[in-house]
Amino acid sequence: VQLQASGGGTVQAGGSLRLSCTASGNILSVSLLGWYRQKPGEQRKLVATITSWDSTNYEDSVVGRFTISRDSAYRTVYLQTNSAEPDDTAVYYCYASVRTQPRSFYDNYWGQGTEVTVSS
Repeated sequence: VQLQASGGGTVQAGGSLRLSCTASGNILSVSLLGWYRQKPGEQRKLVATITSWDSTNYEDSVVGRFTISRDSAYRTVYLQTNSAEPDDTAVYYCYASVRTQPRSFYDNYWGQGTEVTVSS
């Protein structure tokens, strides 16, 4: 299973970026898609998740500014980052909980990370 993320870059404060991440490979089913971020000197933390029935969960600091969404196949997850703030500067990692075999447990997979820099 591979997760390929894209869309990072540099944006001015108040601007927007759209991150995307596609899961591919030996995928039987996906139970959860999401985004985490890691700021310099900090641990990786949850930003947002979305289930296959579109139930979403957001970290408090991004509520009302970021929107997570998915494609109809539930293989691609997006993160629309509006009203960006310098404190959003981080490496963003996509995440998928994937089952690859019938009756097996779901395993967690990560994308390679895409860097977002918000300049003031």
